[in-house]
Order: sequence, then structure tokens, then C-alpha cells
Amino acid sequence: MPPTHLSPSSKAPSGRYLSFAEREEIAILRAQGYGVRAIARQLNRPPCTISREVERNAAKRNGVQEYRATTAQWHADQSARRPKPAKLAVNSVLQNYVQDRLAGMIARPDGVPVAGPKILWKGRRAVHRQHRRWATAWSPEQISRRLRLEFPEDETMRISHEAIYQALYVQGRGALRRELTACLRTGRALRTPRARTGKQGRAFVSPEIMISQRPAEAADRAVPGHWEGDLIVGLGSSAIGTLVERTTRFTILLHLPRMTGHEHEARVKKGPALAGHGAEAVRDAITRAIVTLPEQLRRSLTWDQGAELAQHARLKIDAGVQVYFCDPHSPWQRGTNENTNGLLRQYFPKGTDLNAHNADDLQAVALALNTRPRKTLGWKTPAETLDELLRVSDTRGVATTG
Repeated sequence: MPPTHLSPSSKAPSGRYLSFAEREEIAILRAQGYGVRAIARQLNRPPCTISREVERNAAKRNGVQEYRATTAQWHADQSARRPKPAKLAVNSVLQNYVQDRLAGMIARPDGVPVAGPKILWKGRRAVHRQHRRWATAWSPEQISRRLRLEFPEDETMRISHEAIYQALYVQGRGALRRELTACLRTGRALRTPRARTGKQGRAFVSPEIMISQRPAEAADRAVPGHWEGDLIVGLGSSAIGTLVERTTRFTILLHLPRMTGHEHEARVKKGPALAGHGAEAVRDAITRAIVTLPEQLRRSLTWDQGAELAQHARLKIDAGVQVYFCDPHSPWQRGTNENTNGLLRQYFPKGTDLNAHNADDLQAVALALNTRPRKTLGWKTPAETLDELLRVSDTRGVATTG
């Protein structure tokens, strides 16, 4: 018989799980005729949490579902008991099904199996640009979802994709062999925590030059002189550098021609990038463009974490502009530049050789964009807006001097 209260020695549940008091509230509200969503609003819980609770932990006598708090708490306590045997370890039919869909041999249309390359598993991640083991290679999610279609009436043939990952990566579960990780798409031998994937960055990027440290005046576009930059890449690793001023949308294009010997000479390790958009070439191109501007238009430059700006410290000295870097995989933090790159693709489509355009061509395209009226500027052009801001700045400077 289920207990009527929690044992004093039992560990108090965390806020992640429903408490006994919440289960009592669910029972009362259900008796009053409230639905799942209404109960969820009362308890400030997601509707799916209430729905699962009622489905899993309600008493089911004589085929009638009846939710009582004490019974639900007993079911929850039983489910929470650890350790629990892994599903794949106790269900051989399910284990064979999962293993066959994950690592089974592929076959020709006539049924003849194809072995594929012979690969020795070394306990490390699969190496890119090398042969990998051939297998049916269904993903854990595909296996989990397919079970419901192939065995709709058999509840024992159910497993979540997370349980399959656990069986592969946590060998104490004792279900699937570790080498079967080679059949996963990523080929990872070790699982990468989500927290780690979100913090990947470049070694040359330190916390004090991240976008979070950029002055607030750059974010609200109140003061001109804050730029965003990037590369647009074309065929054969050709590239063009783009600089866009955040307040006026004024655009500067950087000519990055290939270096001599790009197609015929092997690149020297730690030498210059022969494609023309290495760190040194990009630094020099930005410096040549930025130093021609008045000092009040050289406040900051925001870039993604591309290796082409690894020499940002030298750029700060040469051009007098502070460089800030966006967070990894966050292009929206340079939205103005990304929008401009989209406009530039009208002139420099993807898949074309950008090295075919000389510096004069780039100046012509930049002029076309800077003399195009923009809705965000009240239908003024970027060139007109920049001129107005410079005249106002000069007038204030003269008034202050006088």
C-alpha cells in the first residue's frame, strides 16, 4: 500500500520535480474539473509536466484512470530508485534491434552485403578526410522513433535516444560496445558536453576584447566611428574584406588579391596565406583603409572570431582602432555587416572567383552601395549621412575652440 506521506529520512525533492504538495493540488484541481493547462497555470509548471504526471503516476484500477496524490507519489518514488538496470542490458531483442540499426552491414539491392573499408577502431574520434567504417548508421533518434512504427503494440520495444547515447558512452551501463560510437555521424569517442560547445573560441581572443566589453555608444548607434567587418569568400578561396560603419551604413571594401604562387607552390607552415586573406594581409588592408578616415571615425571594429584577424593587437597600434570580437557562432552580433554582405552578393555571387575583380572594381561597387538611399536612414544615402555627421562634428569642434 502506498505511503500517505514522505518518510522523514527521505531526501527532499529539488524544484525540478513535482513535490507531494503539488501532487495534492493536482488531485484537488482534477476533482474540480480543471484541465491540464489550467492546472499548469495554477502550479506555474509546463502543461507537458502535468500531462506526463497524470499519465504515468495515476492509479489504473479496472481500466479506469484515477489520480490520487499518495499513489502518484509512490509511483514517482519507485521510478526514482537507483541504480536501475539499463533497458538494453535486460532486453536482448531490443538490444539486437538497436545494434543492427546502428552498426549493421549495408547491402546491395540484391541483398549481397558490402563490407566497405576495413577500419581499426583506436578509441579516438573518426578522422576527417579518411576512410570510416561503413554501417547502416541510423542515428539514436531515428532508431527510437522507428520502434514506435514497427512495434506499435509492444511497449517493451521502446527506448529513448538519450538511453542509447548513455549505453554507448557510459560503459558501466553494460549494453553496447564502445567501438560502436564510430558508427555515429560525428564519430566521437567521447561525448562533448553542451556547456563546452558553447564556449569554444580562438586562442587570440581574450575576455577583455569580447563584444560584451564594447562601449554602449556602439550598441545604440548614437556615435559614428564604430565599424563591423567580415570576409565574403568565393571560388578558389578568393575573398573580399568588408567594413561597414554602424551609424551611417557607409561601406568600405578591401582588395585581397592572391599572393604569387597560390596555385603552384605549397604553403610554408606558419607562413603567409597564399590565398591573400591571411592575418597579415587582412591587417594591412584594414590599416590602409582606416588611416584615411578622420580620427573620430576610428573608434572600434567588431569582427567574428575568424583567424584572419589574429593580428588585432598590431592592427590597434597601426590603425588606432580598438578591435572587439563577437561570441562564437553569433553572426547576429554583427547584423549590419551581415546585411551588407547580402547586398554585396548581388555583385559578387557565391561560387564565383572574387579575385577577378581589381581594386577599382571594388571602389565602384562600394560607391554604388554608399549612394543608394536607405529606408533606415530616412531615405538618405550612407554617403550623405556620413557627410552630415562630419560637418556637425567639425562645427562643434570650431565652436569649442572659439
